[in-house]
Amino acid sequence: MISGRQIVLGIDIGGTTLKGALVDVRTGAIIGEKLSLPTPRPAVPEAMASQVESIVRHFAWTGPLGCGFPAAMRRGVACTAANIDPSCRGTNFEEVFAKASGLEQVVVINDADAAGIAEMAFGSGRGHRGSVMILTAGTGIGSAMFREGMLFPNTELGHLPFMGKEAEDYASGAAFARDGLTYPQWAERFNAYLKLLEYLFWPDLFIIGGGMSDNYDDFSAYLDVHADILPATMHNDAGIVGAAVHACRKFTVAAY
Repeated sequence: MISGRQIVLGIDIGGTTLKGALVDVRTGAIIGEKLSLPTPRPAVPEAMASQVESIVRHFAWTGPLGCGFPAAMRRGVACTAANIDPSCRGTNFEEVFAKASGLEQVVVINDADAAGIAEMAFGSGRGHRGSVMILTAGTGIGSAMFREGMLFPNTELGHLPFMGKEAEDYASGAAFARDGLTYPQWAERFNAYLKLLEYLFWPDLFIIGGGMSDNYDDFSAYLDVHADILPATMHNDAGIVGAAVHACRKFTVAAY
């Protein structure tokens, strides 16, 4: 044990992999090595619970567990099923994961919200007040929205109707690859999407994460909105760290 740490296990559950790690929620640092396991196919509740149990067992973990999950979540229940099996809809994953892992303190939130929590606590959103919108541009477009540091959950703004389709079908990283776009061409699409969000919500700050943010310097000059724009800094650790921080906030976590 190292004095002054507050350790929580965080798991980021995606459509391709489940990634887990111990997190010092005071600093946002990953403790030791991360463990990555494939998302089962089909991604049904029982199979995902088995992978979560494997991660818990790997770390010999008995404390609070925070999980980011690719669905809109309401009190632990999945309301949608993006890139996972439709049978997940309506499942209480807090109960399912608690039963599989044997843990008493389990919380499950939307994966983009988890990433947003990490970015606000330790990344580009740290210290920013007002309205902050975090967008993860990758396979789809995830979103998290904060007002005075408080999360408004499950925004799912990548699914807004836009240009005759869903926004993420038009302006995601997947669209960039699918349509063979250059960075300026993709930025034109993404900027139009940002303008729509600005018209609807007028945030003070956009934070751009996801896979496209790895090349932020290649397209940032083409983004033109009233709000400030920053690249995300938590990268692939964001979901794990944010899930752990959320669990820490919900449950009492002692320092040691």
